[in-house]
Amino acid sequence: MSDAAKIVQLQLGLPQSYGSADAEDVMDRAWTTGFFKQPTGEKVELDWEGLVGDGVADRINHGGRDKAMLVYADSHYPRWREELHDQVDVAAFGAGAFGENLTVSHLTEAIVCLGDTYQVGTALLQVSQPRQPCWKLARRWRLKELTALAVRTGRMGWYLRVLQKGAIQAGDTLQLVDRSAPDWTIARLNQLFYHDRSNVADAAILAASPLLAESWRSEFRKRIEKAAS
Repeated sequence: MSDAAKIVQLQLGLPQSYGSADAEDVMDRAWTTGFFKQPTGEKVELDWEGLVGDGVADRINHGGRDKAMLVYADSHYPRWREELHDQVDVAAFGAGAFGENLTVSHLTEAIVCLGDTYQVGTALLQVSQPRQPCWKLARRWRLKELTALAVRTGRMGWYLRVLQKGAIQAGDTLQLVDRSAPDWTIARLNQLFYHDRSNVADAAILAASPLLAESWRSEFRKRIEKAAS
């Protein structure tokens, strides 16, 4: 399956400020975000925290080694356009619309597993956690329910960490070279995180997994402690 997976589009950008502090409409108020990324066909170097020339505004909840790059399935966009055709600019709602760095073909949350490791260009990248969408997704598209819709549908994307620095570009193949946790798809992780909060047994498995980003491991540890108290 991964042999056919490719980077359909690669986008990057640094945080910018938008809006006005005194705007009446909350959607027009001042905010800073790295959500508005621009596509490039050039080869882009990677460091341990992602694409050189890319950045995030909220360093507490985004970025870092465990969330070096955000990936989104290109195959989700036609369905989003169909569902939101009367609420968003469908012509603009394609690759990059979810603020991802890599829009990819042939991969979805139902296929990709925690710890999957890919050779991409000259870099080695590993799946570290599902994407946990915040309010900025809704703000970007001026659609307050979009973040909740993404969670409900599971069409949220996933993060990669960099195991080996290198360079990547649009058109590169994502060659799967290791699958260490085939039982833990991104879809299953989302189900456990958002909907199966009483499942302490699975939470314990994930809390102990070095493949999972520390922020999610910490959340699962808290659930276990709460259940034991």
